[in-house]
Amino acid sequence: MKFSANLGFLWNDRSLPDAIRAAKSAGFDAVECHWPYDFNAVDVKSALSETRLTMLSLNTRRGDVRAGDNGLSAIPGREAEARAAIDEAIAYASAIGAPNIHVMAGFAQGNDAHQVFADNLKYACAGAAPLGITILIEPLNKYDAPGYFLTTTDQALEIIETVGTTNLKLMFDCYHVQLMEGDLTHRIVALLPFIGHIQFASVPDRGAPDHGEVDYSHIFDLIGSLGYGVPLGAEYKPTRDTDDTLGWMRARPSGARPVRPEGSRGR
Repeated sequence: MKFSANLGFLWNDRSLPDAIRAAKSAGFDAVECHWPYDFNAVDVKSALSETRLTMLSLNTRRGDVRAGDNGLSAIPGREAEARAAIDEAIAYASAIGAPNIHVMAGFAQGNDAHQVFADNLKYACAGAAPLGITILIEPLNKYDAPGYFLTTTDQALEIIETVGTTNLKLMFDCYHVQLMEGDLTHRIVALLPFIGHIQFASVPDRGAPDHGEVDYSHIFDLIGSLGYGVPLGAEYKPTRDTDDTLGWMRARPSGARPVRPEGSRGR
């Protein structure tokens, strides 16, 4: 099993290039981030080249954070801002070789928001496709992000169907899905063909995956048995120095290959 360090939470007391180096030293196979835009893409690319790590994904800007924005792409009337954020993310991802962009929906509700989100995603997918970049959408739970437009995997699949492009995928965050829907085992198996990236954290406190209501030993074994080879994103909030929270990763047997469960679908 391979893992990606989400540098929005892990080593976020360091500059992004230094956090990349810390992830390499800790044994991660890849990295990902939230909003890298305060750092020069040349410096980030240099750190990635030095460590031979890939930046798996980054997010579009949230908008005016002080005014409460948490994404723009599903908000009617803000299409120009949303598309500027998409263009910026595509340019940055291309510059550093990131294969995925999470387009953030924002706080909105209703049919108009659905259509605006779909239209902005079509725009994002069209701009990303020539560069080999996949667009991701992620359902967020109602406790951490009340009022966020996208909250369930069923809603995400409906949007993916509406958009109808091959480079739009689901960001399956086990933490958010468990809080909203539960039944992670069956959902992972059923949704694997639509998944572009998987993230995880303990539930309900979003800490390291070594406690809480989800048995991540089982989840990691399941994902491995399905043939999913992309590094899984460790997007949890450390309660102490990041290096002191990595026991869960060091405990994983190197090169272990679980048996495929009967009736599961591979990827």
